[in-house]
Amino acid sequence: MDKEKLKNLAKKEWHLPYSEKVHRVIKSFSLSEKVVFFFFTIVFILSGISLLYQLNKLFLVTIPDYGGTLSEGVIGSPRFVNPLLATSDIDKDLITLMYSGLMKVNSDGELVPDLAESYSISPDSLTYTFILKDNLYFHDGTKLTTDDIVFTIERAQDPGLKSPREANWSGVTVKKIDDKTISFTLKQPYSPFIQNTTLGILPKHIWKTASVEELPFSQFNIKPVGSGPYKIESIIYTSSGLPEEYKLVAFKKYSLGEPYITSFSIKSYQNEKDIIDAYNSGNVETVHGITPNQIAGLKTADSNITLAPLPRIFGVFFNQNVAPVFLNKEVRQALNMATDKQEIINNIIGGYGQPIDSPVPVKTISNDKGRLIGDQPERLEKAKALLVKNGWKENTSGIFEKKDKKNTTTLSFSISTGDAPELKETAYLLQRQWRALGADVKVKIFETGDLNQNIIRPRKYDSLLFGEIVGRDLDLYPFWHSSERASPGLNIALYANVKTDKLLENIRKTSDPALQQTYLNNFSKEIRSDVPAIFTYSPYFIYIVPKKVNNIKLGTLTASAERFSNIGEWYIETNNVWEIFAKQK
Repeated sequence: MDKEKLKNLAKKEWHLPYSEKVHRVIKSFSLSEKVVFFFFTIVFILSGISLLYQLNKLFLVTIPDYGGTLSEGVIGSPRFVNPLLATSDIDKDLITLMYSGLMKVNSDGELVPDLAESYSISPDSLTYTFILKDNLYFHDGTKLTTDDIVFTIERAQDPGLKSPREANWSGVTVKKIDDKTISFTLKQPYSPFIQNTTLGILPKHIWKTASVEELPFSQFNIKPVGSGPYKIESIIYTSSGLPEEYKLVAFKKYSLGEPYITSFSIKSYQNEKDIIDAYNSGNVETVHGITPNQIAGLKTADSNITLAPLPRIFGVFFNQNVAPVFLNKEVRQALNMATDKQEIINNIIGGYGQPIDSPVPVKTISNDKGRLIGDQPERLEKAKALLVKNGWKENTSGIFEKKDKKNTTTLSFSISTGDAPELKETAYLLQRQWRALGADVKVKIFETGDLNQNIIRPRKYDSLLFGEIVGRDLDLYPFWHSSERASPGLNIALYANVKTDKLLENIRKTSDPALQQTYLNNFSKEIRSDVPAIFTYSPYFIYIVPKKVNNIKLGTLTASAERFSNIGEWYIETNNVWEIFAKQK
């Protein structure tokens, strides 16, 4: 089209069809007719606009958007923000935020690829082969390859470093196939091995010049360079030079995508009182691990209290070698029946836990009160009846005794435990509950170090009130296999059962989740039948988060740092778009 035609079109007058006729008709209206006409015209136009608005809303969806800031307070001072050296909770928190491994734990508590694109396990369950994703980077922009993974594992295996992860990689052969492919070969099948591949990967180009002796003293233990969801923006130090606050920003090249929350701060405090004061004064928005009896004193009006089950098992473990009274199965059964687990949970941990009857950790929060049927008075009477049925009688002091031709056995024993407030209070509560049954129970309290060295290691206790932490792999072998009865084994009930030994061995050998669950179920059944311990409760992880934060999914945690398992999907800001344009992360 030439310029002349465009000019003519611009000069041309345009008219709507029948506009002149409409104009003449309106002009012929009387004043009242014009008012009515224009009234309904306006109503029609507004109705049309409203209809379009509602139609638009019908197709709009709210989606997460990038932006927002969040601060969290934690107890302790960072020292080794290094996957090979970390032991403290605050170090592990920062590692989870700043490092990534081949695999990671998702919000459902399952292992999923992180740096890995995929992996395979050989038919003999000995070789694990991983293929990396494309375009993996460290926070400083350096590309991440299998060289970095080989370097990290070899450092973990070096006995000179004394890494807490050394045992996880002992005897494992690491082989680089190419820049994107790596394999690990075991000496024998061990299904929990896959859990070890969550280990954060160190950048070889930064750490290769540090010897094993120098590595613990490197500045990069405080100023880490990883490949995780967040990287360091700045560090604030105390007057004594210790890190006080880590200001982190989202890493745009993170393997699972840039996190929605732009800025995340971790602030360090020395004790629970300081962190509670910081929370109540608004210096931090998020806290965790607060003692249950302190929760009521927190200003939580603008926060959500989020709970998650922990794989921690608290119970009383019987030592039948030291206290022969426990050789009587009916005694163990009666004590179990007389234990009011819900009273322990309500009075000792403020209701933040659930009763258990097995050493296998619970995976979900439940209102189930356990397998014991009936209320406490009814169970107590059934427990007494069980003892009477098996030849026990109450003496003049109300304590049960059992006589045979040669000896009199008294239902008397001690509970040994640590000096932590929850353990002490639980021990005295159990003493009262079991005294109501007709048992003479003494409580012995020990300082933690003394308990471990002089009571647990030599197995010098009648019964032991203690807690066990079970890994995500649910490997109960160290706690219940008969080969682990002597120190440093963890079989503190000194339990020996050929059938359960075989089940525990099979769990380690198979990588089939369904088969593992079958073995676990059968194991639990045997333990419930034998009653080598009384399992009391499993505590909850308590996480207090501002209501502005969305999509926090805790799942089942094996460590507090796993609360960040889906931090890349947390969001504060939102946007409204048509559903067809919405993208899932």
